[in-house]
Amino acid sequence: MNVYTSEKIRNVVVLGHGSCGKTTLVEAMAYTTGILKRQGRVEEGNTISDYDKEEQKRLFSISTTVVPIQYEDLKINFLDTPGYFDFVGETEEALAVADAAVIVVAAKAGVEVGTMKAWEFCEKHNLPRIFFVTDMDDDNASFRKVIEELTELYGKRIAPLHIPIRENEKFVGFVNVVKMGGRKFTNASEYVECDIPEYSKGHLSEAREHLLEAVAETSEDLMEKFFAEEEFTQDEISQALRNNVIDGTMVPVLMGSGLNAQGTTMLLQAIDKYFPSAHQTSIKGKNLKTGEEVVSNYDDKKPFSARVFKTIADPFIGKFSLFKVCSGVIRSDSVIYNANKDTEEKVSRLYILRGKDQIEVDELHAGDIGALGKLSDTVTGDTLSTKADPIIYDPIEVSTPYTYVRFRTKNKGDDDKVSQALSKLMDEDQTLKVVNDKENRQTLLYGIGSQHIDVSVSKLLSKYKVDVEILKPRIPYRETIRKKVRVQGKYKKQSGGHGQYGDVHIEWEPSGDLETAYVFEEKIFGGAVPKNYFPAVEKGIAECVVKGPVAGYPVVGIKGILVDGSYHPVDSSEMAFKMATVQAFKDGFMKASPVLLEPISSLKVVVPDKFTGDIMGDLNKRRGRVLGMNPLAGGKQEIVADIPLAELYGYSTDLRSMTGGIGDFAYEFSRYEQAPSDVQQQVIDDNAKAEESEG
Repeated sequence: MNVYTSEKIRNVVVLGHGSCGKTTLVEAMAYTTGILKRQGRVEEGNTISDYDKEEQKRLFSISTTVVPIQYEDLKINFLDTPGYFDFVGETEEALAVADAAVIVVAAKAGVEVGTMKAWEFCEKHNLPRIFFVTDMDDDNASFRKVIEELTELYGKRIAPLHIPIRENEKFVGFVNVVKMGGRKFTNASEYVECDIPEYSKGHLSEAREHLLEAVAETSEDLMEKFFAEEEFTQDEISQALRNNVIDGTMVPVLMGSGLNAQGTTMLLQAIDKYFPSAHQTSIKGKNLKTGEEVVSNYDDKKPFSARVFKTIADPFIGKFSLFKVCSGVIRSDSVIYNANKDTEEKVSRLYILRGKDQIEVDELHAGDIGALGKLSDTVTGDTLSTKADPIIYDPIEVSTPYTYVRFRTKNKGDDDKVSQALSKLMDEDQTLKVVNDKENRQTLLYGIGSQHIDVSVSKLLSKYKVDVEILKPRIPYRETIRKKVRVQGKYKKQSGGHGQYGDVHIEWEPSGDLETAYVFEEKIFGGAVPKNYFPAVEKGIAECVVKGPVAGYPVVGIKGILVDGSYHPVDSSEMAFKMATVQAFKDGFMKASPVLLEPISSLKVVVPDKFTGDIMGDLNKRRGRVLGMNPLAGGKQEIVADIPLAELYGYSTDLRSMTGGIGDFAYEFSRYEQAPSDVQQQVIDDNAKAEESEG
């Protein structure tokens, strides 16, 4: 592949709802530009992007794939992202290195939740964007309906540059609103000029008027020209469009069919004309030597620096670190410095990845996207630079995983294999997390949603040959007492010769501090229990609070006061006093009105206004307490509530179902509260059954 400098590079992320046609469109552009002799299909599992076995099995994208395409004198790095929300981490990584976006909309389905999410992503990252309405060959396709939906949502920023031409109800071409000419497809994306149909002229004049108004607003000279009813030149329109698209005040809408590779040439032309090149963008970082903020504007004359935005750790294709060059040039014989880890890495081979294909290159310039194999210390989010000019760029922000399950290996002895395999999956996927919960004797797997976890479990089996079982997680309940009691614990054992004797009188009461397991005090008068046995008594309490007598959960908020006791000058020992304390604990705890405490989470749910009633009703059913609502931009509300952690199991799936996938939530631990009696009984019963089955 040719070497490209930053002004000839476009980094374009492809966004949209799940199964709207993103991968098919990228495949069509690869076919249009001659990379492919035959266009692959998602359902046949032979596309460039969806090369992973899980993607081929499920018929949708799971990972972001880089597909570099050469178009005329440009290199366009397409980042084909998953549309399903469970794999949002992949999309967020792609957004971190993209300079512009193509949002794909299926003509039949129209604007979907994923379309709106894609728009929000572009707004957050300040990305210029183009809508591409695909599947125009579908008999039920309605370009006009899509335009109406987009305009309703985003107003005058929406600018259709095409109007469809149909013959015998079949999509055969389009009218170019900018050039005011008809275009009829001949072979795939190739076309010839044709007359503008009469039925199109009404819509054409509307679109043209909207376009000219937008052009006029770019400068005072053009505004004067517009009011004087003078015609704009083609160059004036194109330049104004480019300025408006780059600053986000105008979002062009194009059309075609990914399946038939129609409209792809126009899309490539639009990317060339209207999207910024890499050197027109910038990224902030910090120089570690000077401590000063640096702004990299993708200048290849500056020292080398790059940001790793994705890791592939595949047992079949190997480990690759994908990066975007932020400044300078990287060559295949370079020595690079990882500022995050303070280590040097030797570059032996430099690659461009196109799907699973590895294309070896000699050098890459600022603005380009490449890959390095087998870097030992480098992970996603790290900055690569020179040791003389060490730089760290801001880390990549990815969504926090809140959905979790408990898992265990199906085959004994696979624990190490599972641990290693999960480590590799987490290298690839920053939204996957493993937590070892020793307290509840469980290992937890966190993901964005249930589908994300299912895919991860499936990958463990298919790629790493380890089989795990998914279970409902144990909730970290606590046990405590509500009243004060005094009990005696006596341990007496005679077994020929030397015996065992320990006797304690302990007052148990609530300590008032639920963050501390226990408090121990002694109020012994007259040496009833010698001081040297006090540590044994405390040790007995410390062992008891690990697993409470009600349901086997840790004990908190208990105070034990040693007030009396007795000893034997020969038979007493530390062990005897410890055992006596254990007896006193078990007896006293059950007499002191024991209760289960459940963890309460502070929950925030963000949904459009129209869903607030449904959400609050559902939270009430889950024993949640709604504390308030905060209005947000874009007609959304943030609902704040306290809710038991146990009631959040499966919430991700339920929230999506209630809101059509547009709702988001986040939570954090708040405090412990006494569980209702019916919940307590259910937990006790469930635990008893679990112990029986596991025993």
